[in-house]
Amino acid sequence: MIGYNREIKMTAPAKIASCVRHLREMVAIPSVNPMNRSDLPGDIVGEHNLAEYVAETLRSMGLDSSLIGRDGRTSVVAEAHAHAKAETVLIASHLDTVPVDGMEIPPFDPAIENDRLFGRGSCDTKAGMAALLAALPSVLQAGRLKRNVIIVGEADEELGSIGVADVLSHLGPRKPDWVLATEPTDLRLIHAHKGVVHSRLCARGRACHSSEPELGKNAIVILARAILAIEESAKIFTQAPHPQLGAATLSIGVVQGGQAPNIVPDEARFWVDRRTLPHETVDSVRTELEAALRSAGLALEVVVESCQEEKPPLDAPATSPAIAGTTAVLRALALDAEPAEVAFGTDAGVFARAGIPGVVMGPGSIQMAHTSRESVPISQVETMVRIFEKLVTSEPEGFPVHLSGKGSSSSN
Repeated sequence: MIGYNREIKMTAPAKIASCVRHLREMVAIPSVNPMNRSDLPGDIVGEHNLAEYVAETLRSMGLDSSLIGRDGRTSVVAEAHAHAKAETVLIASHLDTVPVDGMEIPPFDPAIENDRLFGRGSCDTKAGMAALLAALPSVLQAGRLKRNVIIVGEADEELGSIGVADVLSHLGPRKPDWVLATEPTDLRLIHAHKGVVHSRLCARGRACHSSEPELGKNAIVILARAILAIEESAKIFTQAPHPQLGAATLSIGVVQGGQAPNIVPDEARFWVDRRTLPHETVDSVRTELEAALRSAGLALEVVVESCQEEKPPLDAPATSPAIAGTTAVLRALALDAEPAEVAFGTDAGVFARAGIPGVVMGPGSIQMAHTSRESVPISQVETMVRIFEKLVTSEPEGFPVHLSGKGSSSSN
């Protein structure tokens, strides 16, 4: 069983920034996504304890906080209101982390070395929420809020985004004007990313004793042919790249088959990870896989058992209020405001699919996320505090006046 030390050992000066204090506390609270696994220790799985910490911190600022979800997969939602006609931005930072297998550092005993804070989730994405929790108190106390803010810590970003579904259900017909999802982008503003579709394919053969293999049909051999056919079909992606995101990609990540060496297997499966472009859908991915199997003469022996979109692609238009709002803030702080693109998927795509435009930005590098020595630069977390402070205290120019307010909570 993996333990964690809630009495955080200081390896830096005693007086540390509020954002670092929050980040260390949050890293010390395990919030591992179960990822459909049954072998993970129960005391590190689920987001509920972390959601409680975030909710209690927000309540200490005078904000009403709601815990939503079930079975330990808890999300937190709170609202801070400037005035009824103000623009509303939803700031989302997911609470879950990937598992801790193979980590070279104590995953839940955060340590600081030079400018970096280490621990699982430090980069992806507890740093984003820590920065927001540090930015809000002085703004609220001084009554400087110019935008309505919906603060969201969502569960299950690392797998199926059930947290976003719970948040959207909680909000009901009310929709924010735009979303900022805090993912590790090295503080770059991301306006577009690929989507994620996972497919499971099954090769079907006929079982027999391995001493007489000619009496059966080996599903693993059929599977191997199907894998080669699917890999070959991916070459067409380079012929129609997206102008910013480049070509779609395909990767085969899991292969399963066989019961024993002396049995010719009658079934075998493999999983395909497809990174999709904005014009692609689950149906188009399924059609593409089935076409590749037909071309290889395998349509009767291999079937696409499931095809599921884990994350929709994101492609925020230049006229989006999310682009306008974030670029204005970054320019005011003399930071890089040029919108960029990434290959990985985020919950911003899920919100966009629900009709809420969004962008992605946060401290840390995606190259450090999910790694055995996950960490985040403290200087970037502190800069994110400044970005949040500027964002929520800036009144957007030319924002349309709404006829009615949004939400039911209030703040000073």
